[in-house]
Amino acid sequence: MGAPPWQAPRVRPLDRRLAVDQDSVERGLASLVLTIIELLRQLMERQALRRVDLGDLTEEEVERVGATLMALEEQMTQLREYFGLAPEDLNLDLGPLGPLLPTD
Repeated sequence: MGAPPWQAPRVRPLDRRLAVDQDSVERGLASLVLTIIELLRQLMERQALRRVDLGDLTEEEVERVGATLMALEEQMTQLREYFGLAPEDLNLDLGPLGPLLPTD
C-alpha cells in the first residue's frame, strides 16, 4: 500500500533529475526562441534574394530590405551575446534529416 494521504509524497529519482536552475531554463528558452527567429530571418533573406534576382523589387525596395535584414542580423548577434550563445548553439540537430539551419 502507498503512504497515507496526509503524508507528503516522497521525491522519486526522476523528480530530482528534472530539478533545474533558472539560468539554464532561461538560456534554453532563449536558445529555442532565437533559433526560430534565425530560421525565419534566413527564410526571409532567401526570399528577398530570390525577388531581387527576379527583378521584382525597385532599387528603393532592395535598399530597404537590405537595411532591414542587416539590422535584424545585428540584433540577433546582440541577443546571442546577451544570452551567451554562439551561432552554432541555434542550430538544432534533426537526426537523419541533418541540421535545421544551413551551415554556410
